[in-house]
Amino acid sequence: MTYQETVNWMFTQLPMYQKQGKKAFKKDLTNTLLLANHLKNPQQKFKSIHVAGTNGKGSSSHMLASVLQEAGYKVGLYTSPHLKDFRERIKINGVEVSKQFVIGFIKRNKAFFKSNPLSFFEMTVGMAYDYFARQKVDIAIIEVGLGGRLDSTNIIIPEVSLITNIGYDHTQFLGNTLPLIASEKAGIIKPNIPVVISETQDETQPVFKVIAKQNSSKLFFADQVINETYPTDLLGNYQKKNVKGVLKVLEILQQKNYKISKTNIKNGLLNTVKNTGLKGRWQVLQSNPKIICDTAHNKEGLSITMSQLQQEQFSNLHMVFGLVNDKDLSQVFSLLPKKATFYFCKPNVPRGLDQNILRDQFLDEGFVGESYLSVKEAVDEAKSRASDDDVVYIGGSTFVVAEIF
Repeated sequence: MTYQETVNWMFTQLPMYQKQGKKAFKKDLTNTLLLANHLKNPQQKFKSIHVAGTNGKGSSSHMLASVLQEAGYKVGLYTSPHLKDFRERIKINGVEVSKQFVIGFIKRNKAFFKSNPLSFFEMTVGMAYDYFARQKVDIAIIEVGLGGRLDSTNIIIPEVSLITNIGYDHTQFLGNTLPLIASEKAGIIKPNIPVVISETQDETQPVFKVIAKQNSSKLFFADQVINETYPTDLLGNYQKKNVKGVLKVLEILQQKNYKISKTNIKNGLLNTVKNTGLKGRWQVLQSNPKIICDTAHNKEGLSITMSQLQQEQFSNLHMVFGLVNDKDLSQVFSLLPKKATFYFCKPNVPRGLDQNILRDQFLDEGFVGESYLSVKEAVDEAKSRASDDDVVYIGGSTFVVAEIF
């Protein structure tokens, strides 16, 4: 099979949460362990950092990878979802896994996949771990897909675990209170392995303390112990919280004899996009009119992003906006600016919320806007209507942002 045929096979044969939602979610590690065993446990052959959290885990993972690259290490990076190409999920020193490796991995293990009902995510984690082991990375940054305790990535014993923050997302799987969600995320805490929490939250702090104590794990709340700050090329205001978690993780690695200098940290944080290829985090796509995209897609993420958007100078604000169908719209309405023109669209995934349903619910709440058949059509219309001193914001869902690249 060609690369595209291989990827198409993966997308069609394996249940994919990115597209299908709940029915693709597996609530235990049986399949992951089965695949790891079949692959001769590649996860045991490289060092790692495990990163969980509701918001900021992707940005934090990329920042860590960038700093470690600057320090001269061969760094694996596993993240999800991808925006355009599947290979974005698996990188070494910013370079995507080769098409040949993806083809070869599926070819070598196709019989196993046909006889074992794995999900797309389980298979992808196995591929990433196999790749990092074969390539002999010095360390890999592994971003959790969903939750933590039962996430397929959670078969590693990392050097340190990082949990960025806790918010209301994927409540149908993780629970509908912050302590319940925190206990699922805290499932990545391993016995005697230090854990860093980027952001102290009153409701979740006791959960982390209890689970860390049960595991005899040293626990650090980064915002309580890190006073220094470094600038980063990731422009969102929310990155200030993420940076503190990253700095504490790096401090722990230094104590474990990783050679990471202040210059490495400074350059790594300033060159995250260049070093890792991260896209879609408060990314300014053009000026006059200024076009900004951001993948924030839940209450906490959108709250910070909308606050930052209101600090922009503009005559008129144009919002290209789409959501997936499992979002609680009642939590979204209060966060979004009423003084804006909305361009409602459906991201091109089966989970995408119909643009007309989205429009009708927003209009009922007093918003102004029209629906469009595609993200592209909505963006094109917003661009054509915007004058040079306006701002166009594109977001609501990772999958909306994915379609503009």
